[in-house]
Amino acid sequence: MASTCNPIIHCKAAVSWEAGKPLVIEEVEVAPPQAMEVRIKILFTSLCRSDVHFWEAKGQSTLFPRIFGHEAGGIVESVGEGVTELEPGDHVLPIFTGECKECAQCKSEQSNMCEILKVNKDRGVMIEDGKSRFSIKGKPIYHFLGTSTFSEYTVVHSGCVAKINPSAPLDTVFLLSCGYCTGFGAAVNVAKTPKGSTVAVFGLGGVGLAAVEGARISGASRIIGIDVNPNKFEQAKKFGVTEFVYPKDYDKPVQEVLVEMTNGGVDRSIECTGDVQAMISAFESVREGWGVAVIVGVANKDDLFKTNPFNFLLEKTLKGTLFGNFKPRTDTPLVVEKYMNKEIELEKFITHSVPFSEINTAFDLMLKGEGIRCLIRMEE
Repeated sequence: MASTCNPIIHCKAAVSWEAGKPLVIEEVEVAPPQAMEVRIKILFTSLCRSDVHFWEAKGQSTLFPRIFGHEAGGIVESVGEGVTELEPGDHVLPIFTGECKECAQCKSEQSNMCEILKVNKDRGVMIEDGKSRFSIKGKPIYHFLGTSTFSEYTVVHSGCVAKINPSAPLDTVFLLSCGYCTGFGAAVNVAKTPKGSTVAVFGLGGVGLAAVEGARISGASRIIGIDVNPNKFEQAKKFGVTEFVYPKDYDKPVQEVLVEMTNGGVDRSIECTGDVQAMISAFESVREGWGVAVIVGVANKDDLFKTNPFNFLLEKTLKGTLFGNFKPRTDTPLVVEKYMNKEIELEKFITHSVPFSEINTAFDLMLKGEGIRCLIRMEE
């Protein structure tokens, strides 16, 4: 796939002009990649809860007009100065957080928090020059999480792009650019779920079900799903959930319910909702001595996590994670190979599919709590 001759590409993008309003398909100009950037032709993308979170802008400061989207797969169209590990034609996954491979965090086996390219939810421009690569009739349109995949073409920092096996189907492995790795890694890499353990997963959306998958593959004996939508249980059982707790069935905090169910607390809990009360419940539901709670969801900016400090003296552990502690460029291609070797399943996460022109349908499905992931096909 040759680089486009025209330095500026005119293409379609789904633009969010204001909070909570339907996206509008517009013709945008996409500038060429600058130093250490790549321009990617997006083929498949999806809607993640984080997109909705910042689109609604409830309890968040966010920028408009903006092009959302951060879970996608595509092909490199052109590269900017200094990019040596990518070239036009490469199959890639843009990742919302990066890996420069040179800072202390990237060199550490304990972290994926790149000092330069870690996720920045408030930035709407490129790192190199503080400018947007998107515009409409000269008016800048803001980026989102450095990816903005709700556009036929997007520009991403090369450190936030994972080069993958070209034989891998992009209409499936795109899930690995956010939701699956985030949930799966939370259970496997961060919680380090022991074989035979009891695990509670708060929130049974795409990320939560990926956490369930990670717990199941790790050998958990009991996986308790907690969700405010009781209709999710039947679907969750297919992923490995053995029991379901609907908080509204009880007149006491859900953490007390879980402690009673497990005679002392769960061994591991993973929170995937973004609700601060669910985060507190996840932590307070783990067993004394060795219980570990992992926070995955994105809370509102003014939320406070409140718990009795004595919980820590009881040797309960609280952790957080971004992207499941996977290093974006190093580890994501390896997870793709796990899929290619049939060690993990991805197809069952994709429950709906729509053309790009119907992207707002994906928002409707998520807001109604229907399905898991809606594949958005850029080429109709």
